[in-house]
Amino acid sequence: MTQPIAADRELDLELIGMTCASCANRIERKLNKLDGVTATVNYATEQAHVEYDGDVTSDDLIEAVRAAGYDAEPVRPVATDAEQADEDPAPSRAEAELTALRQRLVVSAVLTVPVIALAMVPAWQFTYWQWLSLTLAAPVVVWGALPFHRAALAGARHGTTTMDTLVSVGTLAAFGWSIYALFWGDAGVPGMTHGFDLIASRGDGSSNIYLEAAAGVTTFLLAGRYFEKRAKLRAGDALRALAEVGAKDVTVLRDGREVTVPIGDLQVGERFVVRPGEKIATDGRVVSGASAVDQSMLTGESIPVEVAVGDKVVGGTVNAHGRLEVEASAVGADTALAHMAKMVADAQAGKAQVQRLADRISAYFVPVVIAIAAGVLGFWLGVGGGVTLALTAAVSVLVIACPCALGLATPTALMVGTGRGAQLGILLKGPEVLESTRRVDTVALDKTGTVTTGEMAVRDVITADGVDADDLLARAAAVESGSEHPIGRAVCKHVAELGLDVPETADFRNLAGAGVTAFIDGLRVTVTGPRDVPVQLGERMREQIATASAEGATPVVVTYLDAVAGVIVVADTVKPTSAAAIAELKRMGLRPVLLTGDNDGAARHVAAQVGIDEVIADVTPDGKVDAVRRLQESGRVVAMVGDGVNDAAALASADLGLAMGTGTDVAIEAGDLTLVSGDLWAVVDAIALSRKTLSTIKGNLFWAFAYNVAALPLAAAALLNPMMAGLAMAFSSVFVVANSLRLRGFRSRRVSA
Repeated sequence: MTQPIAADRELDLELIGMTCASCANRIERKLNKLDGVTATVNYATEQAHVEYDGDVTSDDLIEAVRAAGYDAEPVRPVATDAEQADEDPAPSRAEAELTALRQRLVVSAVLTVPVIALAMVPAWQFTYWQWLSLTLAAPVVVWGALPFHRAALAGARHGTTTMDTLVSVGTLAAFGWSIYALFWGDAGVPGMTHGFDLIASRGDGSSNIYLEAAAGVTTFLLAGRYFEKRAKLRAGDALRALAEVGAKDVTVLRDGREVTVPIGDLQVGERFVVRPGEKIATDGRVVSGASAVDQSMLTGESIPVEVAVGDKVVGGTVNAHGRLEVEASAVGADTALAHMAKMVADAQAGKAQVQRLADRISAYFVPVVIAIAAGVLGFWLGVGGGVTLALTAAVSVLVIACPCALGLATPTALMVGTGRGAQLGILLKGPEVLESTRRVDTVALDKTGTVTTGEMAVRDVITADGVDADDLLARAAAVESGSEHPIGRAVCKHVAELGLDVPETADFRNLAGAGVTAFIDGLRVTVTGPRDVPVQLGERMREQIATASAEGATPVVVTYLDAVAGVIVVADTVKPTSAAAIAELKRMGLRPVLLTGDNDGAARHVAAQVGIDEVIADVTPDGKVDAVRRLQESGRVVAMVGDGVNDAAALASADLGLAMGTGTDVAIEAGDLTLVSGDLWAVVDAIALSRKTLSTIKGNLFWAFAYNVAALPLAAAALLNPMMAGLAMAFSSVFVVANSLRLRGFRSRRVSA
């Protein structure tokens, strides 16, 4: 039994049965009528966030949603890896709905194609063709359109109308009139064919059937509903991907023994072991050992952080080398990873809801059309036009107003646009992400992995007097070959590219938290960071090290026995296409901003190379979200480009999130668009293609309405019989599809730049 909730309680509800923005508005109004309740309904995610107090219970909230004609259930929290392992792998409710909708669409489409072909091509109208059309169309109108009929009936029970109402009334009217014409009119006689008179003679409605209109409207609208549902299904992927970052099991020290247990059994204060290459199970403090920890999933930066006894570590990061013992300081919802997941959820919930243009207009369009049809029926009956003429005119009004082209306007443009985008390495997740592209004026770019490669490379070699650079590199690579550190890998890769011979080593040692050392031809060679050099550095070397550090590079010192042999400067490298792509963004009227967690010197050094004037550096993942919001508060419309887990919340909170496909799954799922190539030219193309696709969708919607509105007076005046109304509707659909196909000619800006 649900207990009364104390003040200031919150609950997220998953809403079932919403089909348009007006549904979301109706549920929101119903919830907010309850005392002590403040509710916000997000149509895009099909969820309601409710804050409530007093004597209100969760059951009261669900009942209020049901009273509005829909259903609801509490949102399940994102499962951890351990929980996911124990769960039944059965598909979710949304996935099951999508599968059922796809089956309904496929069956309806297979049955509808011959119905439309027979109706529109007289040469194919064999004897009794009309009865075959009835046999094929009946399942489409009754079973295929069942979701629309149910939604229309639910709306009628609550005194409201939606786009489903017009679809249901129009298809049933066209289908019902066809049955009347076949059984009680002249349409069922052998040899009946459809004529193509532009203006039908009055009273001939009983000689025509309109099955192609009824079946076509149903199939086209099912297609639109399917593509919309498929896009919405991805709403929770970012949080699920974030949950998978954590470890599943942990090796705990209990009674002096190492015991492997599920992550959910780990308690605060317990000590656990992290071996090389393993994920750190949860937030904690190192109590034994030293190592380098790869925090790229958290910070986005490629250089591992050296940790030793007393240092803090974060769950989900990776131990690069060395054995660590860690004391857990936070578990479950209190960890940094869980906090980041909440940030992504909050950022997604805070996005402005995208109102479908068709749904906004339908709030007035649907009841007006129904009223016109009823008025036309009454008018012709009142002036003595006869039942046949009156019904013909009324059905013509409903058929011409059926939103067939509206159902095609978005999905066809989206299909062609996304298909072309896939060829260019751009994945659009749905029409709702396109609204902001037209207004975007600022592009915030993460540095590591976005503007730069995210991989360490040798940038410079400074040698002491009398030391050969190639010999220095070869000896450093020999020593580093026994290390898995990214700096060591960069040195070894550089030496391999130069084709240098690497000498043999002996007595290799890993200097915990300091570097590596080994004997080469009887001479001890050591590679360390500047602060761990065992000998005195000269003035020239100190200046070179200071310069490299100020530019965000990482200098390592190579010593031979007790003398400094040289400095190898390793740094992240700028992608070769970044500067040209950023220049093109500027030509498009966009303002680039470098937004990074790296230090200010490194950030400005990279910004200068690629032509970015505005730099926001030294920011945490929370800081990136705050920076995006500050830009928005200053009046800018922000597109965020990133590739790491640390970018996920900023991607979600930006007006448009573009995730590099070479990055983490979390960033990819949090972004509105995914750029497969990892090339900044894809950002240019993504914004240009998105704007073009959105423009096409809006053009489609305009012309879809224009055809209907222009033909409504003709239908009302009985100058357009239902067959011609169906033809006009079909023509509007062909126009919409042809307009969408123009997107196939979109060309990459890289070609023209």
